[in-house]
Order: sequence, then C-alpha cells, then structure tokens
Amino acid sequence: MKTAMKSQSNYHAGVAAEGSVARSYSRRGLRLAAERWRGRGGEIDLIFRDGDAVVFVEVKKSRTHEEAARRLRPRQIERIFNTASEFVAGEPNGQLTEMRFDVALVDQTGAIEVLENALMAA
Repeated sequence: MKTAMKSQSNYHAGVAAEGSVARSYSRRGLRLAAERWRGRGGEIDLIFRDGDAVVFVEVKKSRTHEEAARRLRPRQIERIFNTASEFVAGEPNGQLTEMRFDVALVDQTGAIEVLENALMAA
C-alpha cells in the first residue's frame, strides 16, 4: 500500500515539476507544442517551438539538482532521440528540422536548472 501511495505521490510531483518547467520556457518566449508526447518508442516530457526549431525537454525531479541529473540513463537518452526522430518526421523539414535537447532539473524546493543542449545526438 505504501509503495502505491509513494508511486502516486512521485507521479504528481513529476507532473507538477513539468508544469513549472513548461511555464518557465513559455515565459522565455517558447511555444508549447506538446506535453508528455508519446511515440512508438517512448515519451518526451515537453516539446517546444523556438521559431523553426523544436526543443525537446526531459524533466528530472529529485531532492537536489545533482540527484535529478543522475536519474537520466543512457538507455533513456536513446529513447528520447528515437522518439524525437518520430516527432520531427511530421514536421515540414522532417529529419532536417533544427532540434535541441534540453534537460530541466527540479529540486525539492521547486528551483529549476535548465541545461540547454545537454543531450547531443551522436
């Protein structure tokens, strides 16, 4: 029972963190294109438009920014790239669409640290 409650609490904390990050990007002039966009290979937390560019944002929440950063694993990064590729397939320029992959770290106080272009496709 406690595990289910903790899991539900973590889910809601994650959704709240995504909302805070979305508002932060919107204040900087980016337009929200999608939240929790699901493709065949996975999910991307937030997708924004910055002019013609598409910005994919992975949100990680933990007690500290450092702990949040450690939660991002290589396999997850690979899924993000694959899912982003699926998303841009529907864009006018397809795979030639300008893309950026950010990581937004949220600590227990709600402070946000955005690492722009933190993930680079190899």
